[in-house]
Amino acid sequence: MLKGIHKFQHGVSLIEMAIAMTVFAITLAYGLPSFMEWTQNSQLRTVAESVQSGLQLARSEAVRRNARVEFKLSDNVGAAGATGWTVRLVSTGAIVQSKPDSESSATVVITATPSGVDTVTFEGTGRRLINPATNADGSAFLTSVAVDSSTLSAANSRDLRVVIGAGGQVRMCDPNVSTTGDPRKC
Repeated sequence: MLKGIHKFQHGVSLIEMAIAMTVFAITLAYGLPSFMEWTQNSQLRTVAESVQSGLQLARSEAVRRNARVEFKLSDNVGAAGATGWTVRLVSTGAIVQSKPDSESSATVVITATPSGVDTVTFEGTGRRLINPATNADGSAFLTSVAVDSSTLSAANSRDLRVVIGAGGQVRMCDPNVSTTGDPRKC
Protein backbone atom coordinates (compact mmCIF):
# COMPACT_ATOMS: atom_id res chain seq x y z
CA MET A 1 0.00 0.00 0.00
CA LEU A 2 2.77 2.44 0.70
CA LYS A 3 4.95 1.40 -2.25
CA GLY A 4 5.24 4.94 -3.77
CA ILE A 5 6.59 6.62 -0.65
CA HIS A 6 10.37 6.97 -0.52
CA LYS A 7 12.38 8.29 2.35
CA PHE A 8 14.47 11.27 1.20
CA GLN A 9 17.45 12.64 3.05
CA HIS A 10 16.96 16.20 4.28
CA GLY A 11 19.87 18.60 4.96
CA VAL A 12 23.56 18.07 4.18
CA SER A 13 26.02 15.52 5.42
CA LEU A 14 29.09 16.34 7.48
CA ILE A 15 31.38 15.60 4.50
CA GLU A 16 29.45 17.95 2.22
CA MET A 17 29.64 20.68 4.87
CA ALA A 18 33.41 20.17 5.28
CA ILE A 19 33.97 20.41 1.51
CA ALA A 20 31.89 23.61 1.29
CA MET A 21 33.80 25.18 4.21
CA THR A 22 37.16 24.26 2.62
CA VAL A 23 36.19 25.85 -0.71
CA PHE A 24 34.96 28.95 1.12
CA ALA A 25 38.20 29.21 3.16
CA ILE A 26 40.38 28.92 0.04
CA THR A 27 38.33 31.56 -1.77
CA LEU A 28 38.55 33.87 1.24
CA ALA A 29 42.32 33.35 1.58
CA TYR A 30 42.91 34.40 -2.02
CA GLY A 31 40.34 37.18 -2.14
CA LEU A 32 40.81 38.92 1.21
CA PRO A 33 44.16 40.62 0.46
CA SER A 34 42.79 42.04 -2.80
CA PHE A 35 39.66 43.21 -1.05
CA MET A 36 41.69 44.92 1.69
CA GLU A 37 43.84 46.66 -0.94
CA TRP A 38 40.73 47.80 -2.80
CA THR A 39 39.22 49.11 0.47
CA GLN A 40 42.36 51.10 1.31
CA ASN A 41 42.53 52.60 -2.19
CA SER A 42 38.84 53.55 -1.96
CA GLN A 43 39.59 55.35 1.30
CA LEU A 44 42.43 57.26 -0.41
CA ARG A 45 40.07 58.39 -3.16
CA THR A 46 37.43 59.42 -0.62
CA VAL A 47 39.90 61.59 1.29
CA ALA A 48 41.27 63.16 -1.92
CA GLU A 49 37.73 63.95 -3.07
CA SER A 50 36.93 65.44 0.35
CA VAL A 51 39.97 67.75 0.20
CA GLN A 52 39.11 68.71 -3.38
CA SER A 53 35.50 69.44 -2.39
CA GLY A 54 36.65 71.56 0.55
CA LEU A 55 38.95 73.60 -1.69
CA GLN A 56 36.20 74.07 -4.28
CA LEU A 57 33.81 75.10 -1.52
CA ALA A 58 36.28 77.73 -0.27
CA ARG A 59 36.73 79.07 -3.79
CA SER A 60 33.01 79.19 -4.57
CA GLU A 61 32.21 80.83 -1.20
CA ALA A 62 34.84 83.48 -1.90
CA VAL A 63 33.14 84.27 -5.22
CA ARG A 64 29.63 84.08 -3.77
CA ARG A 65 30.43 86.39 -0.84
CA ASN A 66 32.99 88.51 -2.74
CA ALA A 67 35.23 88.11 0.29
CA ARG A 68 38.40 86.31 1.25
CA VAL A 69 37.81 82.72 2.28
CA GLU A 70 40.45 80.43 3.74
CA PHE A 71 40.86 76.66 3.41
CA LYS A 72 42.96 75.17 6.21
CA LEU A 73 44.04 71.57 6.67
CA SER A 74 44.00 69.83 10.05
CA ASP A 75 46.56 70.96 12.62
CA ASN A 76 47.94 67.40 12.60
CA VAL A 77 48.86 67.27 8.89
CA GLY A 78 51.21 64.39 8.17
CA ALA A 79 49.87 62.15 10.93
CA ALA A 80 47.93 59.05 9.94
CA GLY A 81 44.21 59.82 9.97
CA ALA A 82 44.67 63.61 10.13
CA THR A 83 42.60 64.39 7.05
CA GLY A 84 40.29 67.10 8.38
CA TRP A 85 39.93 70.63 7.05
CA THR A 86 38.11 73.90 7.73
CA VAL A 87 36.72 76.59 5.42
CA ARG A 88 36.27 79.97 7.08
CA LEU A 89 35.76 83.65 6.28
CA VAL A 90 38.98 85.59 6.79
CA SER A 91 37.24 88.82 7.84
CA THR A 92 35.13 87.38 10.66
CA GLY A 93 36.65 83.96 11.29
CA ALA A 94 33.18 82.43 10.86
CA ILE A 95 33.41 78.78 9.88
CA VAL A 96 31.59 77.97 6.65
CA GLN A 97 32.15 74.23 6.87
CA SER A 98 34.59 71.82 8.46
CA LYS A 99 35.42 68.13 8.36
CA PRO A 100 37.04 66.63 11.46
CA ASP A 101 39.88 64.12 11.37
CA SER A 102 37.65 61.48 12.94
CA GLU A 103 35.52 61.15 9.77
CA SER A 104 38.29 59.45 7.84
CA SER A 105 40.39 56.31 7.83
CA ALA A 106 43.17 56.11 10.39
CA THR A 107 45.53 54.75 7.71
CA VAL A 108 45.36 57.68 5.27
CA VAL A 109 48.13 60.29 5.40
CA ILE A 110 48.01 63.67 3.69
CA THR A 111 51.11 65.71 2.98
CA ALA A 112 51.03 69.41 2.17
CA THR A 113 53.25 71.17 -0.36
CA PRO A 114 55.20 73.29 0.44
CA SER A 115 56.17 71.42 3.58
CA GLY A 116 54.73 72.86 6.77
CA VAL A 117 52.07 74.90 4.93
CA ASP A 118 48.42 74.10 5.59
CA THR A 119 46.41 77.10 4.32
CA VAL A 120 45.31 78.72 1.07
CA THR A 121 43.22 81.89 0.81
CA PHE A 122 40.89 82.63 -2.09
CA GLU A 123 39.82 86.19 -2.90
CA GLY A 124 36.43 87.35 -4.19
CA THR A 125 37.36 86.55 -7.80
CA GLY A 126 38.01 82.91 -6.93
CA ARG A 127 41.75 83.21 -7.42
CA ARG A 128 44.39 82.59 -4.82
CA LEU A 129 45.10 85.77 -2.95
CA ILE A 130 47.27 88.05 -5.13
CA ASN A 131 47.77 91.18 -3.06
CA PRO A 132 49.39 90.39 -0.70
CA ALA A 133 50.77 87.21 -2.24
CA THR A 134 50.53 85.36 1.07
CA ASN A 135 47.74 84.07 3.29
CA ALA A 136 46.13 86.38 5.85
CA ASP A 137 48.60 85.16 8.50
CA GLY A 138 51.59 85.89 6.21
CA SER A 139 52.32 82.24 5.45
CA ALA A 140 53.00 80.82 2.00
CA PHE A 141 50.17 79.28 -0.02
CA LEU A 142 49.28 75.62 0.01
CA THR A 143 49.87 74.47 -3.59
CA SER A 144 49.07 70.74 -3.40
CA VAL A 145 47.93 67.99 -1.06
CA ALA A 146 49.24 64.45 -1.54
CA VAL A 147 47.05 61.60 -0.27
CA ASP A 148 48.78 58.30 0.55
CA SER A 149 48.27 55.15 2.62
CA SER A 150 50.37 54.37 5.68
CA THR A 151 49.74 50.62 5.31
CA LEU A 152 49.89 49.81 1.58
CA SER A 153 53.14 49.38 -0.31
CA ALA A 154 53.97 51.95 -2.97
CA ALA A 155 53.28 49.37 -5.69
CA ASN A 156 49.75 48.66 -4.39
CA SER A 157 48.76 52.17 -3.31
CA ARG A 158 46.78 54.40 -5.69
CA ASP A 159 48.18 57.70 -4.43
CA LEU A 160 46.38 60.86 -5.45
CA ARG A 161 47.22 64.54 -5.36
CA VAL A 162 44.99 67.62 -5.24
CA VAL A 163 46.63 70.60 -6.95
CA ILE A 164 45.68 74.27 -6.47
CA GLY A 165 46.63 76.38 -9.49
CA ALA A 166 47.62 80.03 -9.36
CA GLY A 167 44.28 81.00 -10.90
CA GLY A 168 42.47 79.16 -8.11
CA GLN A 169 41.52 76.10 -10.14
CA VAL A 170 41.48 72.88 -8.12
CA ARG A 171 42.05 69.48 -9.70
CA MET A 172 42.86 65.95 -8.65
CA CYS A 173 45.61 64.02 -10.40
CA ASP A 174 47.54 60.76 -10.16
CA PRO A 175 51.29 61.23 -9.50
CA ASN A 176 52.01 57.74 -10.88
CA VAL A 177 50.72 58.56 -14.38
CA SER A 178 53.51 59.71 -16.68
CA THR A 179 51.90 59.45 -20.11
CA THR A 180 51.95 62.77 -21.92
CA GLY A 181 48.45 63.95 -22.74
CA ASP A 182 46.76 61.81 -20.07
CA PRO A 183 44.38 64.07 -18.11
CA ARG A 184 45.19 62.17 -14.87
CA LYS A 185 48.85 63.24 -15.05
CA CYS A 186 50.03 65.76 -12.44
